[in-house]
Amino acid sequence: MNIKVSEIIEKIEGKVVTENVNIDEATVSDGYVSDLLSDVMGNARDNMIWVTIMRHMNVIAVASLTGVKAVVFTNDIIPDNKVITKAEEEGICLITTKLPSFNTAGIIYSLTNQ
Repeated sequence: MNIKVSEIIEKIEGKVVTENVNIDEATVSDGYVSDLLSDVMGNARDNMIWVTIMRHMNVIAVASLTGVKAVVFTNDIIPDNKVITKAEEEGICLITTKLPSFNTAGIIYSLTNQ
């Protein structure tokens, strides 16, 4: 089931940090949770949302490589401006939430499996 990214943002009380990425019509069909880049490269697929605590530049490279539409940083983690700028260039939505990864994943799971 496709769910709007904007609906996920609302449910996880998220904040978009990539202001120049239009997410009005963006949808995802599933999510992936991992803090290991090689794991995400091997298992994340196009049209997913990725939940992580990693905030370095390689996150954007992996998201772009796998076709991930959005990345959620949990525990109030905010990437630096260089990462945000690169994500905007790649058209990847970056979101931050105060929730821990477990709770965030549970919410996304329940939304995508209705």
